[in-house]
Amino acid sequence: MRILLLNHFPLTGSGSGVYTKNIAASLIKKGHDVCIIIPENEKVANKDGNIKIHPVYFQGGNNIEGELPFNFPCFTTHPRSTQTFYDLNDEQLDLYIAAFDKAIKEETEDFKPDIIHAGHIWILPYIASKYNIPLIITAHGTDLIGYKESKRFRLFAEEAATKAKAIITISKENSDLVMSCFQEAKDKITLIPNGYNSDVIYQEEVNKDEFLKQFGINKHYDKIVSFAGKFTHFKGIDVLLKAAKIYENDDTLTILAGDGELFNEMNELAQTLNLKNIVFIKNRPHEVLRKLYSIADVSLVPSRNEAFGLVVIEALACGTPVIGSNSGGIPDILTKETGILFEQENYQELASEVLNVLNGKVHFDRKYIAEDTLAKYSQDEFTESLVNIYDEAIKKQHKTLHR
Repeated sequence: MRILLLNHFPLTGSGSGVYTKNIAASLIKKGHDVCIIIPENEKVANKDGNIKIHPVYFQGGNNIEGELPFNFPCFTTHPRSTQTFYDLNDEQLDLYIAAFDKAIKEETEDFKPDIIHAGHIWILPYIASKYNIPLIITAHGTDLIGYKESKRFRLFAEEAATKAKAIITISKENSDLVMSCFQEAKDKITLIPNGYNSDVIYQEEVNKDEFLKQFGINKHYDKIVSFAGKFTHFKGIDVLLKAAKIYENDDTLTILAGDGELFNEMNELAQTLNLKNIVFIKNRPHEVLRKLYSIADVSLVPSRNEAFGLVVIEALACGTPVIGSNSGGIPDILTKETGILFEQENYQELASEVLNVLNGKVHFDRKYIAEDTLAKYSQDEFTESLVNIYDEAIKKQHKTLHR
């Protein structure tokens, strides 16, 4: 089967981008052909292994030939862009649509996909829907927030939802939100949780002190607390920092990986709180995050709103227990054997739970966590379900064309 994947963001720096990359890698392993169309502001190769990459270039300071004269837009923020969809003027929106329409048209003619699978109920599936190729959409959550916040984009989303043969949701709450926004799409919804690439994310033996040296950390710490994610309001990093003020000591290091519009603000908050043992390491590839999770005693996900929480299962896959807020898709993932839920925004409770883990009052079996996560959330486990949805969509399209 030939699958054309579309995403509104690059393959790194966002959960939906990683989702798309994981799906592509798993589909390739199972013998399918994959092409991905994505926005980019850095030069990328036309191939990632056996995956064809078709970038649409945006302004990002690299002066790439043919780039659009603005950065790629986001729903909230991205480590490489703070431009939002809502800030686009009419001319920019027209340029955005024309650029992706051109890319999709080129690949329908060159790659000749059997199916198109788009991330987000938003502009790209709207564009793709006119090419008379079976369309699948995954709702990631931020698109639904965007639908509610901005009437300007609703027609795009509604047309995409109407034309889609199936809509994949990633959590129970995500399913409810899709139904509340697109009631006519109720019968199209299938819940398939996010998966992770088990070839890249896994439990690894890592020399803690040697790993920390690459970030200029030469002191030995008994305990490590980790965070990975975009520096944006809904990720709740301020909640984490306020908790760190309570739980940190000279033997406990907190490492935050990620970037975004609030990076400087969160650094300033850490200074205001006079946090002594906290390090911000910006964006890092999964090969580094795997090692970070593997040395961490606990990973924190203090999100105010999290449709699924891919970073939750990535940490768990490395055997690291997770303390996450009781919001969005996180409660669907964490069990008493793999982590702890705390009340959203309650930094005192978060600090208390961190201390319980670090002091050994609450114990987790890291080997069990890694094995349980592999069994439940490896992307390869979900790919056959995706392929079945693709097959059904193609059959529906065939029936429609031959009525």
